[in-house]
Amino acid sequence: MHALFLSAAVFLAALFSLPSLAASRCEVNVPTERVDLAQVSLAYQSIGRASDPALLLVMGLGGQLIHWPDEVVVALCQQGFRVIRYDNRDVGLSTWRQTPVDANLTFEVLRYKLGLPVAAPYTLTDMADDAFGLMDALRVEQFHVLGASMGGMIAQHMAAMAPKRVESLTLIMTSSGAEGLPAPSAALVQLLSRRSAPNREVALEQQADLLAALGSPTVSDDRQALLDQAAQSYDRAFNPQGVERQIMAILAEPSRVTLLNRLRVPTLVVHGTADPLLPVMHGVHLAAHIRGSRLKLIPGLAHRFQEAFKAPLLGAVLPYLQAHREDTSHWAQIDPLPAPNLL
Repeated sequence: MHALFLSAAVFLAALFSLPSLAASRCEVNVPTERVDLAQVSLAYQSIGRASDPALLLVMGLGGQLIHWPDEVVVALCQQGFRVIRYDNRDVGLSTWRQTPVDANLTFEVLRYKLGLPVAAPYTLTDMADDAFGLMDALRVEQFHVLGASMGGMIAQHMAAMAPKRVESLTLIMTSSGAEGLPAPSAALVQLLSRRSAPNREVALEQQADLLAALGSPTVSDDRQALLDQAAQSYDRAFNPQGVERQIMAILAEPSRVTLLNRLRVPTLVVHGTADPLLPVMHGVHLAAHIRGSRLKLIPGLAHRFQEAFKAPLLGAVLPYLQAHREDTSHWAQIDPLPAPNLL
């Protein structure tokens, strides 16, 4: 155990002492650009050399590209990746959809609880198509995918939809969507349901409350820091109706277990033992259904990229990505469905 800890410490020390040339190549303060697709316009940033292997970061529910911590992006880039982060549809500076007149989140949540089909303005596969459209526009054929939370669900679809394009999957704090897995805490669900705010001040307080609830019980958050983070997000883009539509897309999604059982792709699953939104069994179950995947559980990690857990997260993710950075011998595959029995 001590040897493992020492090797991880040496790895991280070497990482953060890379020469300034790598630092300048991995400058995160690059312009936010835009690509217009058939259905949506996506805002994105590309960090690193275009000639380096590409790593696409797919953010979770309501998250913007700025919610990938800059130091994490730099660390990924310094491993020799071209890191691409973007705003999903309905958040940030990407296209915001108009909610159909007949779409009602409260009604769809009730249908979900009753086990009835949920109607959504779009699906997670539509969002996976968005990601492929972005990479097509950037002329990137094969790439690695790292998805967090809802972004991990989108990433699962990407590997199934275009297996030869996805070189590896890293799935952080996400789920298979199977029935019977532990539900979020009731208090957290109540906070997530607060989507209207009369003014900026109330919106920031609500978001700070949610961030605190998504954090680890082992870490004491600074309230002002949470408010500052909420303000940065609000001032860049505030679209609670878009988040509602993303929630409906998640609720409308059936279990992905059958898809995962057929998937053959190098996969790392990282999950926290203190996740209040997707409790740890979501990660365990996900890894169990992807053949050959690796599971890394991080003690105390919840459902946020908190400062105290950035080093453990990087310690789990970076060696895995580095091992697969130039290895294209295990491009994603998906087993064919059995032929129907016509007798």
